[in-house]
Amino acid sequence: MNVSIRLLQENELAAADHIFRLAFGTLLGLPEPTEFYGDAAYIHHRWKTDPDRAFAAEVDGKLIGSNLVVNWGSFGYFGPLSVHPDFWNQGVGQRLVEAATTCFDQWNTPMTGLFTFAQSPKHHVLYQKFGFRLRFLTAILAKQVQQLQPIPQGTRYSQMSEDERIQSLKAIDQLTNSIYEGLDLSREVLTVQAQGLGDTVLLWDDTSLAGFAVCHYGAGTEAGSNTCFVRFGAVYSGNNAGQGFEQLLDLCEALTAAQKMSRLIAGVNTSRDEAYRRMLARGFRSEIIGVAMHRPNEPGFNRPDVFALDDWR
Repeated sequence: MNVSIRLLQENELAAADHIFRLAFGTLLGLPEPTEFYGDAAYIHHRWKTDPDRAFAAEVDGKLIGSNLVVNWGSFGYFGPLSVHPDFWNQGVGQRLVEAATTCFDQWNTPMTGLFTFAQSPKHHVLYQKFGFRLRFLTAILAKQVQQLQPIPQGTRYSQMSEDERIQSLKAIDQLTNSIYEGLDLSREVLTVQAQGLGDTVLLWDDTSLAGFAVCHYGAGTEAGSNTCFVRFGAVYSGNNAGQGFEQLLDLCEALTAAQKMSRLIAGVNTSRDEAYRRMLARGFRSEIIGVAMHRPNEPGFNRPDVFALDDWR
């Protein structure tokens, strides 16, 4: 089989989305595989964010799979990687992983990772061929949110002036850099704002930024209907990190309620043990359990002192 890997084109996004749902729905044994992930979405907005890092697999002019690469500065990951079930076990996934790792090598990305099925040795072996190593489990947690106090003024990026946004992005960069040198989430903040996917909430102390969370909400985003999803969130490490983390979760819950939604979803790597335990104590419960794989085999920002929310799917 002659497989070619090239960039995914805009007119193929619907087909790529169909293959993504069919592949994962089939793997999970859903009665209607293409209903996987409901009205939530990945492909369209990630392609729009960086079309030069969205890869397609083609056979005889036919799209059979795709893989999208995400760049967070000194850290990168890829996904969702999906191949049409008719072409499984024929090396297509491996070719799509090669395209992603070539990107990371060209960027000289110090740390790369991925989220995959914890119970699938087949997936582990594939990624281990490229130097990824199994680390800690990642829990995708959900909570039903009740009506809270109104979200405080000055905490939503969408409601800030242009000057306030510029200063907020600088403060976010300082925070993420403190967690892992070079970690950059500014593109996620800008993408959510530019594409109308949700909002970013900012937690301030008396003098400066203490934490932030980039959130999607509603149909057509990574959240889906009636759901707020934390794409990435973090507070400064240190003595008051646990308290700050609780306050950031309060803001995320308040944003969920403000959007008249009732479900909040966030991922946390279990190496961040205190952050994970605090979420469980607040009523979050696991919906999906996966495993983080790292290249090289180092902690990165998956460490006990880090209070962060993220999801590498």
